[in-house]
Parts: sequence; structure tokens; C-alpha cells
Amino acid sequence: MAYEYLYEKPSKIKKFIKKIALLILETAAVIFAAWLIITYALSKTVMVGDSMSGTLNDGDVILINKFSYTKNDPRRNDVIVFNQGSNEHSYNNVKRVIGIPGDTVEIKNGRVYVNGEKFEEAVETDEMRISGLADNPFVLGENEFFVLGDNRNSSEDSRFSNIGPVVREDIIGEAFFRLSPSPALIKKINTKQR
Repeated sequence: MAYEYLYEKPSKIKKFIKKIALLILETAAVIFAAWLIITYALSKTVMVGDSMSGTLNDGDVILINKFSYTKNDPRRNDVIVFNQGSNEHSYNNVKRVIGIPGDTVEIKNGRVYVNGEKFEEAVETDEMRISGLADNPFVLGENEFFVLGDNRNSSEDSRFSNIGPVVREDIIGEAFFRLSPSPALIKKINTKQR
């Protein structure tokens, strides 16, 4: 009987050590998975300014899907987040894609035309007072995207030379979910009724 007691104790200690080791491994795996998601798949940013009013407002917290454009390029009407500026003072900018590589974009009578046809807006917008670079047909090069803010008359976007067309390398990802003030899929906000 005394011998059985001596064999039970090491067995319990081994089980305890195995449980602790398993807990440490599971915790490390969760931390690693969270790091992967934050680094390569998701990120968040805050909307600055009124350029996307109607869809997004100043101070809205946005979730960015950084994984969405790993295999595909942005499409017309996608809301993207891109890095504006190429130095340490750069910041995230949020705009809607209007033109994709190879498109010709022009603004006539306050409305957007892509490849000679009136652009099918996904959201309600006002007529633009300033055409800027798109006053004449503007041809997008390879890896260039023409973006506009949804609040067209209060947006600094591809119409202006300080932004111009957005290059593919500067695109961080798709702005796909508004976390606050009220959670919503961005594609469902301010959409036109068809």
C-alpha cells in the first residue's frame, strides 16, 4: 500500500506540469494569432475631417480589412484607406474609388464620367463645383486609382495635385466596418435606393 502512494504522487505532478505546459502553448498560440491578424489582416483608424460626410463622419472609428486587396485590386465604389505622404508625417486617408487603372475620368457639369459614360454612384452625392485635374479627360496609369470623397464639395482628393491619383502601393486596405459611434458595414451606409 505504501508503494502505491509513492507512485500516485509523481503521476499527479506530471499531469499538473502537462496542464501548465499546454496552457502556456495555448496562450502563445492565441497571442501569435492576434499578432498575425493585427499585422496582416485587420487594423483600425479614425476618420479625420468631413470629406466622407454622409457615409463617414469626423471621429468615426473604422476597421480596415488589410487582407482584402492581397489577391484583388480595389473596385469602383470601394471605400479605401491609403497612406498619404511618403515621410514620417504621413497619415491615413479615406476615400471612395471612382476610377481604376486604365480608366479615363472626367468631371463635366458637376458629375463624374468614367470612360465616357456617367459614373454609377453607389451613394448620394452633390454636384461638384470644382473639377480640378479631371476638368479634362484624366487617364489613369498602371496601378493608379482615382478617388473622391463622398462629400464632394468639401473633399481634398484625386482632383487636386497634392493628392492626385492614388498608387496601389499606398493603399492599406478596404474600409469595411464602422466600429463607432454606431457599428455598421460601410457598404450599407448612405447607399442609393435602386
